[in-house]
Amino acid sequence: MKRLKACVVVPSYNNGATLVEVLEGIAAECADVIVVVDGSTDDTRERLQALSLSLDVIYFATNQGKGEALKAGFRRAAERGFRYAVTIDSDGQHYPSDIPRLVAAVEANPGALVVGSRGMRHDNMPGGNSFANRFSNFWFAVHTWRRLPDTQTGFRLYPLRFAARQRWLTSRYEAELELLVLAAWRGIELVPVAVRVYYPPAEERVSHFRPVYDFARISLLNTVLCGLAVVYGYPRMIYNKVVKLLKK
Repeated sequence: MKRLKACVVVPSYNNGATLVEVLEGIAAECADVIVVVDGSTDDTRERLQALSLSLDVIYFATNQGKGEALKAGFRRAAERGFRYAVTIDSDGQHYPSDIPRLVAAVEANPGALVVGSRGMRHDNMPGGNSFANRFSNFWFAVHTWRRLPDTQTGFRLYPLRFAARQRWLTSRYEAELELLVLAAWRGIELVPVAVRVYYPPAEERVSHFRPVYDFARISLLNTVLCGLAVVYGYPRMIYNKVVKLLKK
């Protein structure tokens, strides 16, 4: 991580009960961690203050959305001189011990955006998750002429030369899909890597996904991206391919 100048960015909203365990797991892999507390109203602040870990914490006074939390984390990482940022959710779904898998992938593919791939068959996996991922994967392929097995995962490794400078259309849950599409249009290599995932039993699960509202926002984003793909995305991808051919 230090050789790559990579850090970890953790956006968090009302996940105080799981955040501490996630951060302790990350500490075993990386010492440079930026936490963005997105207007949490639970005991997240108190739990963080009780930790002995060295953390860079950004507090939002009100909830602004995952996209805004990621933007703030990326900006802070770039200001501190990092070149890459691993993102991992604070709900305990992901295994911080899988971070080396993402790091190995970017070492083999410098400048790539590495996307953790969870697979779609797991114990306790909510039925809506599988549908949401298939829905997102389909539209991603329409926008980019490329396929990824998991476009909804929050476990990724971003090159900050892209993520910290990119202008985003969205600010909430759907921002992660937007980032993948924009990266593909820019010609950034997208590398999927298999990662593990844990879904707790329904009675223990904390989810901030709002099916009707968030699907509406994702659908609106996909409509906008379809129009942008015609006037910008497709021509840019064709241009990128021509440039690569001429360089060979």
